[in-house]
Amino acid sequence: MRAAAFAEPGGPEVLKVMELPAPQAGPGQVRVRVRAAGVQPFDTAVRAGWLPPYMGEVGYPRIPGNEFAGVVDQVGTGVTGVAAGDEVLGFSRLFAYAEYIVVDRTDVAPKPAEVPWEVAGGLTAGVQTAELALDGLGVKEGETLLVHAAAGSVGTAAVQIARMRGVSVIGTAREVNHDYLRDLGAVPVAYGQGLADRVRALAPGGVDAALDGAGGHALEVSLELVRDRGRIVTLVEHGKAAELGVKLVQGERTAERLGRYAALCAEGRFRFPVRRAYRLEEAADAHREIETGHGQGKVVLTI
Repeated sequence: MRAAAFAEPGGPEVLKVMELPAPQAGPGQVRVRVRAAGVQPFDTAVRAGWLPPYMGEVGYPRIPGNEFAGVVDQVGTGVTGVAAGDEVLGFSRLFAYAEYIVVDRTDVAPKPAEVPWEVAGGLTAGVQTAELALDGLGVKEGETLLVHAAAGSVGTAAVQIARMRGVSVIGTAREVNHDYLRDLGAVPVAYGQGLADRVRALAPGGVDAALDGAGGHALEVSLELVRDRGRIVTLVEHGKAAELGVKLVQGERTAERLGRYAALCAEGRFRFPVRRAYRLEEAADAHREIETGHGQGKVVLTI
């Protein structure tokens, strides 16, 4: 099979399309012919040499990517409820930037016909991260949530999920994205000097919780505005979380959650725009775009 992989860690340029052995479905597993795979900061960290501690040893060439959508083409023994030819979306730890991926049957959900491949391929990281983060923050109706990097894929999901729960949302973003945030139901505010004062003016009753998708100054502002540091989740400042007393996202991704938001997308009740779709051969360019830290919606690879 063809896969975008790297033989050694480095910058985006180390990602190359390679011919690698196709995986085979074992007991309790399905193999999926991937049509689209999401691209996210997690992947760029893997490409640079980082691996999450739960992964253990992973050899080279190493294939990034942990979200995908495609068609089941192989079903292992003991699998029920999924058959060859079914359209699914799902999640993994690595290996999604490839023509084929093998995952546990429990890690895929049905893809509604109304959801485009590009949207389905990049959906899991945004919605699962956002819902797990908001559950960890304990946000509830009538409260005010500050979301940094609100126009990105996780921010887009978090704004909508919070609004569904009756939470008021203030979202930081560049001014070019302010109308987009208003359409999602957030009150936009610009980054930069004076951010804390601008947020205070928008939320005279105070900010109850914050979801930090930007780090740096944004996290500093969150610490200044949110009284209880246990109600701040950072998606980016992993190394500082413990010393600052803020949270990281905790909990497990589930097919049930993924399927629920895919159904909402199909019904037109949840928006998840794709910023740009790259071909597999352009995986390095997709990583370069992700590493700019700017832009609305999701970056995906089509395969």
